[in-house]
Amino acid sequence: NIPKDRPIILYQGSVNLDRGLMEAVEAMPMVNNAILLVVGDGDVIDQVKERVRKLGLEKRVIFVPRVPFRDLAAFTARASIGLSLDKDTNLNYRFSLPNKIFDYARAGVPVLASSLPEIIKVFSKYEIGLLAENHSAAHLAERMNKMLTDTEASNRWKKNCELAAKEYCWENEEKVLKEIYSEAGRV
Repeated sequence: NIPKDRPIILYQGSVNLDRGLMEAVEAMPMVNNAILLVVGDGDVIDQVKERVRKLGLEKRVIFVPRVPFRDLAAFTARASIGLSLDKDTNLNYRFSLPNKIFDYARAGVPVLASSLPEIIKVFSKYEIGLLAENHSAAHLAERMNKMLTDTEASNRWKKNCELAAKEYCWENEEKVLKEIYSEAGRV
């Protein structure tokens, strides 16, 4: 039931408190012609669905329950934008570097992400989309609309996603882990 003729803004993963999804939903009336696809489940999914109903966005926000990782790639490949909007409300979120950012990059999907320290480091090295300076619905809508309409920037972000995916992959991280374990064994 996902329209093929409209851009997809994808939120994948845990639908938990302070992940920015409620604000993304509230931005959708200001976003031109796109669908917000939410793939996942979590402790605030019912509140998010209720907000969608209250705003009358049932045709613009589509929910898909959690799917196996191998199936998630098909949803990601269809997306025009991937969202990672954790809020700076606790140390876990503040210093997180969500896997979904790298899932999006591997699929060549530009990312709209929170301006959190570890995320900023990735975006400073590889411009793979835009950072959200705040979580207001108006600001998120402005960012989403820019990402959906700026073809030149979108092409640049997609190319940078390719570069980031080559660096931030298991094959490279495995070497780092082996080195850490080797060093720890010598102590």
